[in-house]
Amino acid sequence: MDFSVFDAMRAGFSKVVFIIKEELYADFRAVVGDRVSKYMPVEYAFQRLEDLPAGFAVPEGRVKPWGTGHAVLAARGHIDAPFVVINADDFYGAEAFAKIGAFLQQAADGEKSHWAMVGYHLKNTLTENGHVARGVCVEKDGVLDTIVERTHIERRAEGPAYTEDGGESWNALSEDATVSMNLWGFTQEFMADLERGFAAFLENEVPQNPLKAEYFLPFVVNERIRAGAADVQVLKSGDKWYGVTYKEDKPVVMRALADMMESGVYPDPLWK
Repeated sequence: MDFSVFDAMRAGFSKVVFIIKEELYADFRAVVGDRVSKYMPVEYAFQRLEDLPAGFAVPEGRVKPWGTGHAVLAARGHIDAPFVVINADDFYGAEAFAKIGAFLQQAADGEKSHWAMVGYHLKNTLTENGHVARGVCVEKDGVLDTIVERTHIERRAEGPAYTEDGGESWNALSEDATVSMNLWGFTQEFMADLERGFAAFLENEVPQNPLKAEYFLPFVVNERIRAGAADVQVLKSGDKWYGVTYKEDKPVVMRALADMMESGVYPDPLWK
C-alpha cells in the first residue's frame, strides 16, 4: 500500500482516499494513515452495508459486503477530479501510475466517457504456489472490448492455462495475454454510472442471490462499453505485479521489494 501511494504521489496524484470498514478506522489511521498523511493528503471513506439507494433494504441475514463497485461508490463524496482505483494489497509498479496519471491529466468526457486501465502480461502476474483469478482482456487497437473472468489460472509445464471444470480439462493462454489487476482510471462522471448500475443490481440481481450477490467494478465498465457510452484505453505495463495470494508468496514479495530498495528503484526508507 505504501509503495502504491508513493508511486501515485510521484506520478502527480494529489490525495489518497482509503476505503475501509468504519470499525477499522482508528487502527488503520494509527498504522497507515497518519504515516502517509505527512506526505500526501489523506481522506477516508467507509463502505457500509446499509449504504443503499432509497427504497432498498439490506436482505435479512446479509453480512457480505456489496463488492468492489459499491466500495468505490462509498467514496463518491470525496471525488472531485479524475481518479484511479486500485487494490490496496497489490504492488503495481511505478510505470503503471506514471502512464495512467499522464492519461488522466488529459482525460475529458465528450459524447462518451473516456477511461483507462493498466494491463499486465499474464506471465508477470502468476504465482508459483497455486492458481489465481484474472480478468483476461479482449482488446482491439489498444481499446478494451471486454474482460473475461478466469477464476482458475495456473502456470503449467506447457505454459499458462485455465480450467473451468476443476482440472478435468485445460485451455491454454498466452504468456503475453493482457490481464487486468484492477488498476482503473476514471473521470469523475463514472460515479453517476456506478450509482445507476447499483440500483439496477439491487433490483435485478440481489433477489436471485440475496446473501452473496456482488456488484463488481468490471461489470459496470463492460456494461458502459456495450452501451456505447464509454471506451477504455488499455495502457500496458512491463512491470512485474506482486501480491500475496498464498502465504508462500510473502517472502518472495518481501525479497522483491527489498531488492528494489537496495537497487535504488525506491528510497530506503521509503518515507524520509
